[in-house]
Amino acid sequence: MTYEGAKKLLSENGQEHVLRFWDRLNDAEKASLLAQVEELDFSSIAKQKEILAANLAGTASAAGEQAPMEPAPVTVLSDSDRADIAKIGEHELKAGHVGVLLVAGGQGSRLGFDGPKGCYPVGPLTDESLFYFHARKLLALSKRYEVSVPWYIMTSRTNDADTRAFFEKNGYFGLNPKDVFFFTQGMWPALTPDGRIILDQPGHIFLGPDGHGGMLAALERSGALEDMQKRGLRTVFYFQVDNPMVDIADPAFIGFHVRSGADVSAKVCAKRDPQEGLGVIVERNRRTEIVEYTEFTDEQKNERLPDGELRYKYGSVAIHVFSVDFLVHETHAGLPIHIAHKKIPTVREDGTVEKPSTPNGYKFEKFIFDCLKDAKVCSCLAFDRTQEFSPVKNAEGKDSPASCRADLSRKWARWFADAGVTLDMDADGYPRNRIEIDPVFANTAEELAARLAAGVTIDRTADILLKA
Repeated sequence: MTYEGAKKLLSENGQEHVLRFWDRLNDAEKASLLAQVEELDFSSIAKQKEILAANLAGTASAAGEQAPMEPAPVTVLSDSDRADIAKIGEHELKAGHVGVLLVAGGQGSRLGFDGPKGCYPVGPLTDESLFYFHARKLLALSKRYEVSVPWYIMTSRTNDADTRAFFEKNGYFGLNPKDVFFFTQGMWPALTPDGRIILDQPGHIFLGPDGHGGMLAALERSGALEDMQKRGLRTVFYFQVDNPMVDIADPAFIGFHVRSGADVSAKVCAKRDPQEGLGVIVERNRRTEIVEYTEFTDEQKNERLPDGELRYKYGSVAIHVFSVDFLVHETHAGLPIHIAHKKIPTVREDGTVEKPSTPNGYKFEKFIFDCLKDAKVCSCLAFDRTQEFSPVKNAEGKDSPASCRADLSRKWARWFADAGVTLDMDADGYPRNRIEIDPVFANTAEELAARLAAGVTIDRTADILLKA
């Protein structure tokens, strides 16, 4: 794009101020700014300006928020039913109808880690990364069902190059590179209260990720959606990078989705406490929704049923199965845009950068869970969080690297107990010695039991590391 072309485009959209420091920029900065302008989606920006104006005027629609809601129906499987529907999921896996989609656009900055969050070390003994455990689970599935399970990984512009380099450095953790498809989520500018694009440097537009809901447009833009269709995929298992306990492409969950005839399915778990920051699965206007915990009053969060259970008991941890046909439909249907008032670095009129102490601009995002409202059938399956959920979100305390490593060891200790091997446990139910199992060595309790029955021995008095 030329300067003249950029000036014309910006003027037509009321954003000519973006070039006001042009004469101060060097050639590299000019080229970078022109590239940013060329990638701006002014149709989306126009929608964002409308949403912003309505929000500031207090005229934004709140009809959905005012509609009455009820807890959504959630299925709790018996052991026998789980075994039956797992056969359906296994058939789908063996037939090559299942793909896996990972959202991994974040950085590890909240953890004090310089790099993609997926590169963060969580192995209790080896310090293997989040990516390692996810990749090895996919490899285990491919080996078990003798089929390629394609993996679609959504990165961000911030971490895409580092993520690809990490996979190459680690030999794709044993996976076939042809079955790993990286694609990058979109970026949107932030706006001032009067709808002007914010510069965070004289030659740079502030850009933020368009949210995990931007996945739909990114799938189509990158060719990933077309790749899914060419491979004959029917369902896609979706999860986020920070949870190494996730049971990827769980056959029972896949089978539950297929048996339900669902467009989208969600795994949900009982909240740890009324204040836990999980979106809540509800029904409103005869549609299933996930409502952010911030939208619940304290009274709603603490409301109890006669048996003492929380009325809004189940929270979503962003584990879904999507039908590919539904993803295609939603790509064209479009998700709502959410607005947030944030503190954003801004260039003053003299060209210096201000880092505000209070919110000064507006960011915009799309959330993937908004698509649940469009589903003709949305099914919800309860799971045991001690088996499948221990995210790495905070540097310390709950949902931290330390708690995650402990939960991984405790999960594997239960596998040993199921196989008849008793380990030394503390009063809180955690093994006194650390445990780590490569998913390719054993990806389930049953696989570990088979390994032990085949003659694998362990020293129960020491740390246990089992690798393929």
